[in-house]
Amino acid sequence: MDVTVELHQWIRAAARLVILSGAGMSAESGVPTFRDAQTGLWANFRPEELATPEAFRARPAFVWDWYEERRARMRDVAPHAGHLAIADFQRRHPGRLTVVTQNVDGLHQRAGSPDVLALHGQIAQDTWLDPPRPCCEAAPPVPGRPPACGVCGNLRRPAVVWFGEMLPARELAQAERAARDCDLMLVVGTSGVVYPAAGLARATRGRVVVINPHESDLDDAADLVVRGTAAAVLPKVLADA
Repeated sequence: MDVTVELHQWIRAAARLVILSGAGMSAESGVPTFRDAQTGLWANFRPEELATPEAFRARPAFVWDWYEERRARMRDVAPHAGHLAIADFQRRHPGRLTVVTQNVDGLHQRAGSPDVLALHGQIAQDTWLDPPRPCCEAAPPVPGRPPACGVCGNLRRPAVVWFGEMLPARELAQAERAARDCDLMLVVGTSGVVYPAAGLARATRGRVVVINPHESDLDDAADLVVRGTAAAVLPKVLADA
């Protein structure tokens, strides 16, 4: 039997589904992976020199500019057929499918998926570097590289998870609960080496399907492996399911 036919049958039979997406899914839309973004001015810097709280405090303008360049590149990309197929399935089956993503680009949200659990944050959004004081919330930040509170100087930073930081507790707890309770998890475009996100596939009680054109570290945990891209496979298996 064609594995996509079997997967389509599993999807139709599942009451609760989870999709865990990784960088490979975004790469199909033209989003550079984290390390692919180390080009030009940034080529001589390790990710740890650009994506830690310590790096930001030491060189806030430099790190801010790198993220602004990444944001500009992401604004030029669009959700592909895989993102759209997921969102369409969710419109047809409200509450049946939970999207958990390691990606920060917001493509699932732009495609129309509701309540996406973005474990690593969203690059298009900002947050405060330090816990905000009342003055931080009283007025808009003063523009700059980066913007800052005009009273206490607290800096704005990209709302992404940096090296050495914990994943957002609420999103992680919801993802763990969804993984534990689902009947079927589709692991799409992730290498399976970044934890704790990759651990969700090993914690589920349901079936696990890996959809990836390449081998991944989660292939051994899968009940089924589909060698293909998200844009090619997902529209086929989610349609009419």
